[in-house]
Amino acid sequence: PGQIILDLSYRFIPMDRVKKGGKATSEALVPGINFSTGEIEPNHHREKRTNNELAQIDVSYGITPRFALTLAIPFLNNRLHEHDVEVGKSDEHFSNQDGTSGFGDVRLTGKYAIRTSAKHQLVGGIGVKTPTGEYKLLNHDGEINEATIQPGSGSWDGIVSAYYAYQIMPQRLRTFIYGSYQLATENDPGYKFGNTLILNSGINYLVPTLERPLTMSLQVNMRQAPHDEFNGEEVTSTGGTWVYLTPGVMVHASAKTTFYTHVQLPVYQYVNETNIAPRYGVIFGVSHAF
Repeated sequence: PGQIILDLSYRFIPMDRVKKGGKATSEALVPGINFSTGEIEPNHHREKRTNNELAQIDVSYGITPRFALTLAIPFLNNRLHEHDVEVGKSDEHFSNQDGTSGFGDVRLTGKYAIRTSAKHQLVGGIGVKTPTGEYKLLNHDGEINEATIQPGSGSWDGIVSAYYAYQIMPQRLRTFIYGSYQLATENDPGYKFGNTLILNSGINYLVPTLERPLTMSLQVNMRQAPHDEFNGEEVTSTGGTWVYLTPGVMVHASAKTTFYTHVQLPVYQYVNETNIAPRYGVIFGVSHAF
């Protein structure tokens, strides 16, 4: 109780793998959302690349020995976006002017340690994602930009999660599984993101060294989401299933400070219809306890 943990992280995720279902393809024609008319315009533009730069601060505070609150603050969301617009028309052209940048959606989560012992730890969580991020930023034509690259979603979403860890070798080798489900709601322009399922599993091994102890980790991460919806109608080329193999290392600079990095390598990517998918993902961060 009373302990505060601050975590600062930076993520870079380049997306330029053109996919049709689970296979590579030559182009990704995706629909556009016309928020002024309330229509979905098929084959509106051709996706090329989106580079995502994301920075976040997580603040955790211990309320009791078993209960803690975590506030996730995504204060930087930069997205460089490249696509061909007016596809199939005489004025079809390439554009890289429709990226977005801004503050994201803050999440507040309460976590309770259901079971703690020498070998077992089970933690349940429940939370809410707030619509604090910009979700009506305009593109170069003065229209509301693509919903999927906005810093925020404009909706209140509920989140439930569960985490289980088992100590194979006390203080040395640990395995874990984690799952979360985000239940999305519709925002005021009528757009609803698909509910998101996340499943993670991995193993951590503490390597004692002469100077600084290291923790090596290897994870499998899965994210799955169905199609988004606009005014109750399914939006094609949204949603899919993504699986990554994620090696990582944590350097324990002191008893209270840890530096870490992880690299996500795609092993399976399936997009609904056609779209672009991440080439890889990398995260750097530091965590400190007070």
